[in-house]
Amino acid sequence: MAKIAVVFWSGTGNTEVMANCILDGLKAGGADAELFNVSDFSADKLDSYDKIAFGCPAMGSEELEPDEFEPFFASIEGKLAGKKIALFGSYEWAGEGAGGAWMDSWIERCDKAGASVFEGKGEIAYDNPSEEAQESCKEFGKRFAQ
Repeated sequence: MAKIAVVFWSGTGNTEVMANCILDGLKAGGADAELFNVSDFSADKLDSYDKIAFGCPAMGSEELEPDEFEPFFASIEGKLAGKKIALFGSYEWAGEGAGGAWMDSWIERCDKAGASVFEGKGEIAYDNPSEEAQESCKEFGKRFAQ
Protein backbone atom coordinates (compact mmCIF):
# COMPACT_ATOMS: atom_id res chain seq x y z
CA MET A 1 0.00 0.00 0.00
CA ALA A 2 1.44 3.32 -1.07
CA LYS A 3 1.78 6.08 1.53
CA ILE A 4 0.77 9.35 -0.14
CA ALA A 5 0.63 12.96 1.05
CA VAL A 6 -1.72 15.51 -0.52
CA VAL A 7 -0.23 18.96 0.07
CA PHE A 8 -2.20 22.01 -1.08
CA TRP A 9 -2.83 25.75 -0.81
CA SER A 10 -6.28 27.19 -1.43
CA GLY A 11 -7.44 30.77 -1.20
CA THR A 12 -11.11 30.43 -2.17
CA GLY A 13 -11.63 26.77 -1.33
CA ASN A 14 -11.68 25.50 -4.92
CA THR A 15 -8.31 23.75 -4.78
CA GLU A 16 -9.23 22.43 -1.33
CA VAL A 17 -12.32 20.76 -2.85
CA MET A 18 -10.02 19.16 -5.42
CA ALA A 19 -7.60 18.04 -2.69
CA ASN A 20 -10.37 16.34 -0.75
CA CYS A 21 -11.70 14.59 -3.86
CA ILE A 22 -8.20 13.39 -4.74
CA LEU A 23 -7.79 12.18 -1.15
CA ASP A 24 -11.07 10.23 -1.47
CA GLY A 25 -9.84 8.69 -4.72
CA LEU A 26 -6.49 7.76 -3.21
CA LYS A 27 -8.19 5.99 -0.33
CA ALA A 28 -10.65 4.26 -2.68
CA GLY A 29 -7.62 3.13 -4.69
CA GLY A 30 -6.11 1.51 -1.61
CA ALA A 31 -3.53 4.14 -0.62
CA ASP A 32 -2.67 5.22 2.90
CA ALA A 33 -3.22 8.93 2.24
CA GLU A 34 -3.03 12.09 4.35
CA LEU A 35 -4.10 15.66 3.61
CA PHE A 36 -1.92 18.67 4.52
CA ASN A 37 -2.33 22.39 4.10
CA VAL A 38 1.00 23.65 2.74
CA SER A 39 1.66 25.46 6.02
CA ASP A 40 1.58 22.09 7.83
CA PHE A 41 4.08 20.30 5.59
CA SER A 42 7.85 20.69 5.31
CA ALA A 43 10.80 19.29 3.40
CA ASP A 44 11.70 16.97 6.28
CA LYS A 45 8.43 15.07 5.70
CA LEU A 46 9.15 14.30 2.01
CA ASP A 47 10.92 11.02 2.64
CA SER A 48 8.06 9.73 4.79
CA TYR A 49 5.88 9.30 1.69
CA ASP A 50 6.09 7.10 -1.41
CA LYS A 51 4.27 9.71 -3.50
CA ILE A 52 3.10 13.28 -3.06
CA ALA A 53 0.26 15.19 -4.74
CA PHE A 54 0.77 18.96 -4.75
CA GLY A 55 -2.13 21.36 -5.29
CA CYS A 56 -2.05 25.07 -5.99
CA PRO A 57 -4.37 27.33 -8.01
CA ALA A 58 -3.27 29.64 -10.79
CA MET A 59 -2.60 33.13 -9.48
CA GLY A 60 -1.85 36.45 -11.14
CA SER A 61 -0.55 35.85 -14.63
CA GLU A 62 -0.73 32.04 -14.39
CA GLU A 63 1.75 31.41 -11.59
CA LEU A 64 1.81 29.53 -8.28
CA GLU A 65 0.47 31.36 -5.21
CA PRO A 66 3.43 33.64 -4.32
CA ASP A 67 3.25 34.11 -0.53
CA GLU A 68 2.99 30.58 0.87
CA PHE A 69 3.02 27.92 -1.83
CA GLU A 70 5.81 29.26 -4.07
CA PRO A 71 8.34 29.68 -1.21
CA PHE A 72 7.44 26.21 0.08
CA PHE A 73 7.76 24.62 -3.34
CA ALA A 74 11.06 26.39 -4.03
CA SER A 75 12.37 25.04 -0.70
CA ILE A 76 11.66 21.41 -1.67
CA GLU A 77 12.33 21.60 -5.40
CA GLY A 78 15.92 20.39 -5.03
CA LYS A 79 14.68 17.31 -3.17
CA LEU A 80 12.20 16.11 -5.80
CA ALA A 81 14.62 14.10 -7.96
CA GLY A 82 13.27 10.58 -8.33
CA LYS A 83 10.04 11.38 -6.45
CA LYS A 84 6.66 10.33 -7.84
CA ILE A 85 4.43 13.38 -7.72
CA ALA A 86 1.04 14.52 -8.99
CA LEU A 87 0.03 18.14 -9.58
CA PHE A 88 -3.43 19.70 -9.42
CA GLY A 89 -5.16 23.05 -9.05
CA SER A 90 -7.96 25.34 -10.10
CA TYR A 91 -7.96 28.47 -12.19
CA GLU A 92 -10.46 31.22 -12.72
CA TRP A 93 -9.29 34.50 -14.11
CA ALA A 94 -8.34 33.20 -17.60
CA GLY A 95 -11.88 32.00 -18.32
CA GLU A 96 -13.07 28.43 -18.76
CA GLY A 97 -11.01 26.50 -21.29
CA ALA A 98 -8.30 29.19 -21.40
CA GLY A 99 -6.26 28.26 -18.33
CA GLY A 100 -3.39 25.89 -17.94
CA ALA A 101 -0.19 27.85 -18.60
CA TRP A 102 0.67 27.77 -14.87
CA MET A 103 0.31 23.99 -14.87
CA ASP A 104 2.48 23.60 -17.97
CA SER A 105 5.20 25.75 -16.36
CA TRP A 106 4.90 23.83 -13.09
CA ILE A 107 5.27 20.47 -14.85
CA GLU A 108 8.31 21.73 -16.74
CA ARG A 109 9.84 22.92 -13.48
CA CYS A 110 9.23 19.51 -11.84
CA ASP A 111 10.69 17.70 -14.86
CA LYS A 112 13.83 19.83 -14.58
CA ALA A 113 14.04 18.95 -10.87
CA GLY A 114 14.02 15.25 -11.82
CA ALA A 115 10.59 14.42 -10.41
CA SER A 116 8.34 11.88 -12.09
CA VAL A 117 5.12 13.79 -12.80
CA PHE A 118 2.12 11.47 -12.80
CA GLU A 119 0.71 10.97 -16.30
CA GLY A 120 2.94 13.84 -17.46
CA LYS A 121 0.13 16.31 -16.84
CA GLY A 122 -1.78 17.91 -14.00
CA GLU A 123 -5.42 17.76 -12.97
CA ILE A 124 -7.04 21.17 -13.43
CA ALA A 125 -10.53 22.49 -12.77
CA TYR A 126 -12.18 25.77 -13.64
CA ASP A 127 -13.41 27.89 -10.69
CA ASN A 128 -15.52 25.98 -8.16
CA PRO A 129 -15.09 22.37 -9.33
CA SER A 130 -18.30 21.01 -10.87
CA GLU A 131 -19.58 17.54 -9.98
CA GLU A 132 -17.91 16.30 -13.16
CA ALA A 133 -14.59 17.91 -12.16
CA GLN A 134 -14.87 16.44 -8.67
CA GLU A 135 -15.41 12.95 -10.12
CA SER A 136 -12.40 13.50 -12.38
CA CYS A 137 -10.33 14.38 -9.30
CA LYS A 138 -11.46 11.19 -7.54
CA GLU A 139 -10.49 9.11 -10.58
CA PHE A 140 -7.16 10.95 -10.75
CA GLY A 141 -6.57 9.98 -7.11
CA LYS A 142 -7.50 6.34 -7.76
CA ARG A 143 -5.04 6.14 -10.64
CA PHE A 144 -2.28 7.83 -8.62
CA ALA A 145 -2.84 5.32 -5.79
CA GLN A 146 -1.69 2.45 -8.03
